[in-house]
Amino acid sequence: MSPRACPCRHLALALTLTLVTAMGCREPAETVFRYSTDASSRAGLTPLPDGVLTGNEAGAVVRLDRTGALVWRVALGREVATRPVVAGDSVIVGTVAGDLVRLALADGAERWRLTGEPPVLTPLVPAPDGASVYVVAPDGAVRSLAVDTGKVRWKTPAPKPDEAHLDAGRGLPSPVLVDGRLVVALGDVGLVALSTADGARVWRQEVRGVLGLEVRGEALFASTRDKRVWALRTQDGAPLWEQSPAKDLTSPPSLALGLLWVGARVEDAPVLVGLSPEDGKEVARVGLPDVLTTHVAEAPGDVLLVPTHGRQGRLLALKQPTWERAFSLRTDTALRSRPVVLGEQVFVLGQDGRVLSWKLRPPEPERRP
Repeated sequence: MSPRACPCRHLALALTLTLVTAMGCREPAETVFRYSTDASSRAGLTPLPDGVLTGNEAGAVVRLDRTGALVWRVALGREVATRPVVAGDSVIVGTVAGDLVRLALADGAERWRLTGEPPVLTPLVPAPDGASVYVVAPDGAVRSLAVDTGKVRWKTPAPKPDEAHLDAGRGLPSPVLVDGRLVVALGDVGLVALSTADGARVWRQEVRGVLGLEVRGEALFASTRDKRVWALRTQDGAPLWEQSPAKDLTSPPSLALGLLWVGARVEDAPVLVGLSPEDGKEVARVGLPDVLTTHVAEAPGDVLLVPTHGRQGRLLALKQPTWERAFSLRTDTALRSRPVVLGEQVFVLGQDGRVLSWKLRPPEPERRP
C-alpha cells in the first residue's frame, strides 16, 4: 500500500464522520482510505472499473485502485487543471502550459506529447469509440484529435472576441456529446452544436453565461448565470422549457434519482433545488451548509450525494423521497468536483489534493411500532 494511503482502521481528524440523523448506533459509512497527491487540485476524478484517476497543480497524474494503493504516477511538470480522460487503452491529459499527452492506461507510459498548444482549461471529451478526443481552447476554438497519433482531424475557428467575451484565463463549461454532436458553451455566442464527423455547425442557441450542461435522451439541460435553467431539444437546440428557480445559481445541472438538481443561493443561504426534467417545475428544495458548485451523484439505496464548497467540505447524503439528511461526511477541504460512486464505495477529491474514499452502508429500515 502506498505510504500516502491510510487504511480505514486509522481514522484521522481530517476525515471526520458526523452522524446527523437517528439511524441507530451503526455508522453509515466506513473510511476506506485517504491519499494525498501532494498538491492542491481542481482537476476532478475520472472513474475506472477498479479505482480513479486524477491530476494536481504540481502536474502529477495519479491512478489509484479501490484500496487507495498507487497504481502509477506520472509527472508532467505543469498543472493539470482538468480531469484526465480515458480513450480506449489510453489516458489523455492536458496542462495549463499547453501540453497534451497520451499515456498508457495500464502503466502510465507516455505514447505521445504535443507542446505549444493552448492551455487546457476546459475538460477534454473522448469519443465513445475511443478513437478521437475533443479539445476546446480558452478562446473557443475546437479541435478533434486522433487518439492514436495526436494529429488534428478537424478544427473550428474561435468566435470573434467582441462577440463571445470569453475570459482567456478561465476554462469553459465541460462540452457534452449527444447523437454525433459536440455541444459547446461559447460565452455570449451561446450554445453551439458541432458535428463530430467534420466540425460543421449543426445548430446554435442563444443561451448565454452557461454554468454547465447535462444530457438525458433527447433533452439537453443548461444552467446559466442569469438565474435560468433551460431544457433544449438535442436535435436542433429548440427550447423545451425554461425556469428560474432562484436569483443566483451556483452549479451545473445534475441528473440523479429522477430529478434535475442545481445549486443556488436564496438570500445568501445555499440551497439545493430539484426540478422535474419533463417541465422544470420545482419538486424539492433543501438547505445546505455550504454552496454547491459542482455536480451531485447518486448512490445505492436511493441516496443523493451532495459535495459542498466550504472549509469543512461536507459530503451530504440525502435520502429519497423526503430528501432529509441521512448523514454528513466532513473532509475539512472544499469539494469542487463530482463524487465518483463504484458500487457501495464513494470517492471524492478535496481542493487540498486529497482523494478520500468511504464504503457506504445502506440506511437501516425504519422501525415501526
